[in-house]
Formats: sequence, structure tokens, C-alpha cells
Amino acid sequence: METERNVLLQVDRLMLSFGGVFALNEVSLNAGENEILAVIGPNGAGKTALLNCINGFYKPQEGEIYFDGKKITRMRPDKLTKLGIARTFQNIELYTGLSTQDNIMAARHVLMRQNFIDGALYFGRALREEIAHRRVVEEIIDFLEMAPMRKRVVGVLPYGMQKRVELGRALALEPKVLLLDEPMAGMNLEEKEDIARFILDIFEGQGDTYPDTPVLRDGIRSIILVEHDMGVVMDIADRIVVLDFGRKIAEGTPDEIKTNPEVISAYLGKEG
Repeated sequence: METERNVLLQVDRLMLSFGGVFALNEVSLNAGENEILAVIGPNGAGKTALLNCINGFYKPQEGEIYFDGKKITRMRPDKLTKLGIARTFQNIELYTGLSTQDNIMAARHVLMRQNFIDGALYFGRALREEIAHRRVVEEIIDFLEMAPMRKRVVGVLPYGMQKRVELGRALALEPKVLLLDEPMAGMNLEEKEDIARFILDIFEGQGDTYPDTPVLRDGIRSIILVEHDMGVVMDIADRIVVLDFGRKIAEGTPDEIKTNPEVISAYLGKEG
């Protein structure tokens, strides 16, 4: 029997349309504490549109989104980041002219507190804060096994390593909810296995291995994963939501989803 979880993020009857075409049609779902929730469906089903609404890139015409009991519908992405929602993108969005270290450090600047005078003179509290943030960045780089690439320009890194950098940048924001939009797209089997391992380790937390980085030490409260690799989804997800043409057609455990006739017809394919 599935364990009851406290709801951390709630999507209630979300409606989003572009030129009369519905990207999301009354979609509702809950993401619970200590849960990996997968969102699957064929291309054009509305998966990325859903993530874009949750983190403020899209403004739904109807419906509401709640995070930790607070209504966040139509809130700006930067405000949502500070509340504890971070994401990766289906298409890599990095500063390709900067190093791995600088890309991840750029995310940490959102969390910095120093005032203008401290920042300009670079001493006292500002300097101590900078050192603390750089320590966190180094621990994220170590966790994602990117130490040899820490000073390399991101634009020349292999595709799979760039996806790791993007994951590291999201982790640097210390999210309570992590939105992952096809984190394994375009990867080979070995790269997918590495990312799946990282996701599980991020979710569970690493304890005293990374004492200065709460997101690595304690884990993430909830992960929402959009992914096409059904083997990975069935292995790591606690629950799965299935979208088709902007509608939610099913929700349940991996075992329930893989035997659901409507899901098999719309997405998984009929057995021969």
C-alpha cells in the first residue's frame, strides 16, 4: 500500500492555451514530501508546459498552483527560485563561454546577502560569504564527478557533461522542489545510468559526506521528473502522472501505470 505523503506542491485544474490550442486542459496533480513524481506522455502532451507554469515561465489562463500551502500561480521565476523551486531544461541553458565552476557559482549569487558597500569593497562579511558559497560549489562539482572539468569552458564540454553542469547549477539554488525536464535526453546508456544515480543520491541525501551543502547533505524534499526513458521512470519514480494532448489520463504507481489500458494505448504501445 502506498505511503501517504504530505503535499508539498499542488497543481489545481490548470488551463493553458496558445491560439486556441490547449497545452494543458484542467490538469491537476500533487507532489508529496519525499517523493519522486514522474510526468510522462508523448511529444506535445504538455509536460514541459506544465513545468513552465510551475516555475513561472508560463502564466496559465485558469487554475492555481500552491507551494507549501502558498499560492504561487503567476509568480515571477526569480521569486519562485528564492522560495525553493529550481529546474533544469530540456534544451541546455548554460553560459557557454564560462567555466563549469563559474556557471554553478552564477546560481549561488541569487542566494547572496551582502549589501552594496560590502560587495564593492570585498571585505568582511562579503568575503566570508563568497568563500562559503565557493565551498558549496566545489562540493557540488565533487558530487557530480566533474572535478577535472571545473575550469574548462562549458561550451567545449561533451553534451552529457553539459547536462551535469546544468544539474549542478540547479542544485546550487538549494531547491526544496527540483524540476527535471528530460535530464537524460540525448545520452548514451552509461550517461543515463550516471544521471539516474545522481538523481537518487540527491533525493536521499549524502549525510556528513557534504556537511557544508544542505541540499547534498539532507536531500531534496520532492523531485518532479519529465523523462521519456520508461526504464528509468519505472525504476526510480514513486508515482507517475501521464499526460496526453494536454489532459491527465492516468496517475498511479509504476506498476499501475504500466498495466493501465489507456496509457498503453496512448503512450507505452500495445504488446505484440
